[in-house]
Amino acid sequence: MGTLIVRRLLTSLLIAAAVLTTAPAFAMQVVPPGNRHAEQPDVPGASVRRTKGTKTSFDRKYEKVRDLLASDHELMGKIKKISAAYGIDPIHVIGAIVGEHTYNVDAYDRLQSYYVKAASYAGESFRFAYNGEDVDDFIKRPQFAECNGKGDSYTLWSCREDIWENDFRGKTVDGKSFPNNRFSAVFFQPCYAGQTFGLGQINPLTALMLSDLVSKVSGYGKLSEKDAGSVYKAIMEPDVSLAFVAASIRRSIDDYKQIADMDISRNPGLTATLYNVGNSRQRAAALAAKNQASGETVWPEENYYGWLVNDKLDELERLL
Repeated sequence: MGTLIVRRLLTSLLIAAAVLTTAPAFAMQVVPPGNRHAEQPDVPGASVRRTKGTKTSFDRKYEKVRDLLASDHELMGKIKKISAAYGIDPIHVIGAIVGEHTYNVDAYDRLQSYYVKAASYAGESFRFAYNGEDVDDFIKRPQFAECNGKGDSYTLWSCREDIWENDFRGKTVDGKSFPNNRFSAVFFQPCYAGQTFGLGQINPLTALMLSDLVSKVSGYGKLSEKDAGSVYKAIMEPDVSLAFVAASIRRSIDDYKQIADMDISRNPGLTATLYNVGNSRQRAAALAAKNQASGETVWPEENYYGWLVNDKLDELERLL
């Protein structure tokens, strides 16, 4: 237990140091546009198998979501409006949607289909739990005590996610074993893993993290882990889902500015990458530490998902 506490303290100190360090050599830098990799990084096998299983291809899926965006003027209007509310370029939201529907799911032919899918979840009973233990009871365990009193939903659930990674993931605690998997996969979508979660493919845990920001900017009600149905409704309903997409991108941009002294707002491939992999706070801290240690500028890199967005950027920008 002592080792775990030390590890968590070191992680917190790393992030705090990255935020507070203001050495002139690492003043705010604008990450250049384009890809750092000449060729697309490998696409994960699960995505390849899923796409082959539906007898389609990444090219066809990309073209389908691109054509949806090009033909659905109502959807494009919503994207522009929500992007303005969160102070981001709409190309970032487009990139996130294109990436999700190219590599993770197949796009519907029109926006109305997403509303119909969302309605199909209405009235169903959901709960966030693992092996009979509700997540609300799980986070009352003493390991999570240090998260109590965190000021906002992003900080609170980030803290809880860190505790999961350090204290529970792949371990046996109090006689109960826990899978070697992400907190979000174990507790927040155990019965629906792999299914569609709306236009933005928002994860329920991500929605809980961003709840305060979305409530403040868009006026939607705050979400609670005790009401899983409301969380699913938020991430399935297209208008609300778009607010969470924009909030996620806003959070990633802010994390890199505040922690790594880097402005990634001019590189949609990077924001798309972070939308795909998550954990922007920890990734920004790791990059800041690497830059401090090397004494040179190390740029963040796109993954396969973000690489596509940057590669198709001219085409995607024409949608606007």
